[in-house]
Amino acid sequence: MLRRILAGVLLCATPAFAQLKESIEVTATRIAEDVSLVPASVTIIDGEKLRARNATDLASALALASGVNAAGGSDAGPTSGVPEMWGLREVDAFLLVVDGVPWGGAFNPDLPTIDLTGVDRIEIVRGSAPVMYGATSFIGVIHVIHRPAGAEGGDARATVGSYGSGSMAMAMPISQSTGLRQSIIADAERRDFSDDHTRYDRLHALYRLGAGAFRFDADASLVRQDPASPHPRQGPSLSARVPLDANHNPADARLDENRVHLAGTWEGKNAAATLAVTRSDYDIVRGFLTGVNENANNAIGFTQDREVTDVYFDAHTVRQFSPRLRAIIGVDHLYGDAHADSSVFDYFVPLAGGASEGEEEEAEEEGELDDTRNFSGAYLSAEWTPRPRLRVDLGARINHTSERRNEDSRTLTRGSGSIGATYAVSPRLSLFADYRNTFKPAAIDFGPESEGDILDVETAESWEAGAKGMLHRLRWQVSAFRMNFANLVVPNVRNGLPVLENAGHLRFNGVEAEAGWEISHGFDLDLAYSYHDTRFRDYVRAFDGVPTQLSGRRFEMSPLHLVGAALTYAPGRTWNWNAVMNYSGERYLTKRNTARAKPYTVWSAGAGRAAGRGEVRVDARNLFDVRPPVAESELGDAQYYRLAARSIEISYRMRM
Repeated sequence: MLRRILAGVLLCATPAFAQLKESIEVTATRIAEDVSLVPASVTIIDGEKLRARNATDLASALALASGVNAAGGSDAGPTSGVPEMWGLREVDAFLLVVDGVPWGGAFNPDLPTIDLTGVDRIEIVRGSAPVMYGATSFIGVIHVIHRPAGAEGGDARATVGSYGSGSMAMAMPISQSTGLRQSIIADAERRDFSDDHTRYDRLHALYRLGAGAFRFDADASLVRQDPASPHPRQGPSLSARVPLDANHNPADARLDENRVHLAGTWEGKNAAATLAVTRSDYDIVRGFLTGVNENANNAIGFTQDREVTDVYFDAHTVRQFSPRLRAIIGVDHLYGDAHADSSVFDYFVPLAGGASEGEEEEAEEEGELDDTRNFSGAYLSAEWTPRPRLRVDLGARINHTSERRNEDSRTLTRGSGSIGATYAVSPRLSLFADYRNTFKPAAIDFGPESEGDILDVETAESWEAGAKGMLHRLRWQVSAFRMNFANLVVPNVRNGLPVLENAGHLRFNGVEAEAGWEISHGFDLDLAYSYHDTRFRDYVRAFDGVPTQLSGRRFEMSPLHLVGAALTYAPGRTWNWNAVMNYSGERYLTKRNTARAKPYTVWSAGAGRAAGRGEVRVDARNLFDVRPPVAESELGDAQYYRLAARSIEISYRMRM
């Protein structure tokens, strides 16, 4: 079906557009298209390139995408970090999609259960998605796409690594025929870290079935995390009184999740429909320092039992009204229901870490959170080619959102949309520009505080312009953007407990560029650069009881400059190797810009030797063991997660 649709796209395109044909993407428009024709900044990361670099998590997979920084460390645990895009690192600001379904539903992206085993490609669309995915994204969409059911080939991998880490994984077809195609992807992983009492165990299995026009996925994950502690700040720098890898969680700290996901998709000649149901159960115990001291009860902890149910539905049709005009018309619905029982307690922990084993704490405060969300929408996306070299994209959506949280409720009906254009200057150069306007109901952090009030809706409008081109074996892309943001949800602390609040107005400006050069067969050079200038425009916040206007201050933890570079040699013969460099520029740790963090550079490298169908390789991450602060905790006040320490992994992979 995708071939037929793509053929229709290329017939509608002019020869100038047709000669620009690059990778195929489906995220921006839901159907297969050449990225050169889409008026947006899009990056396609091929699964074979990921395997050549042995990139098995989002941080390493996204290392060479311009403007994207996914360094590990977050309140969600050590499994993965929250990606930064367009200068903003907020867990609810981007949309994570897996095989066409929002991964995390109506709440936050479910990063701990992401598994890149058997991935065909990752597609990144920067900026909001106001039409196809509704009220769910501001800064970008990351779409992880696994190999189709029954796809030829497969592999199995076994690894051992630093601190006692290890994993086993496989991706392989079960059956291949015209009427029935089946695949299985499975992964069992344990990863330990240099941080005290920090590790995770993850079991994951994905069964894929294809039968004619029907596709079915059954996905199950079990995640067991012993979380790390963020490092507290004292004044302008991280506290020297706290050891580098100290853990201040309670002795029985855990972030455990059981997740089951079922999805069915029907794809006809000119229409498709998807229905997905997901259930996640969480068991959480964790805590944070409340001050850099060793007084009695210098930490606050919380326990939480949480159940989340998500339902996602989409149906759309493709209509070719004329050789120059095509439209996608659809409806979708995203339902989320969450229930959380939490209790808060005080406890004592030495600054060196290590709460007493098995210590039971008496709850001092208990809370219950019930939240039900419904995001519904009808959308229209049209592609019009009024001139041989010009394509115009128009998108409009009517959204209806409703939310009930404990005793509070809100309902909103409003539109969102986009307009963009691509102009083919020559067969190897195209220019593009777009405007997007969208909104999103305020995030929920599922912290210990049972939030009764629903915050104001977040809104954003953005402009983007850029160019894409090819020159022999060189593919490149450059873009500039501006986004005005209102009511961004940010963390705060009240009465010693973390809460969320709206942050007034911000402005995001930036330039991003990336290039890929195939020096020779199997020998590639990839480069990425971004400049992000993110500032408050109008936000008054109280510090020590004194209201402070933050207008003009840079947004915290957002570096001005990001640089990525990699050499990859993988000709498909005996030897292969890669070297990756990522540079992050200076950034501020505080909203008042009173604490500056130094730039840092991370180097990673790997090498392998193939023999027959097997390959033995060694990979090292963070070679020079740099440990800068990379993410701010939304639960621990003035505390920051550091980059994971150097790790080395030895693996054996066999192609099937």
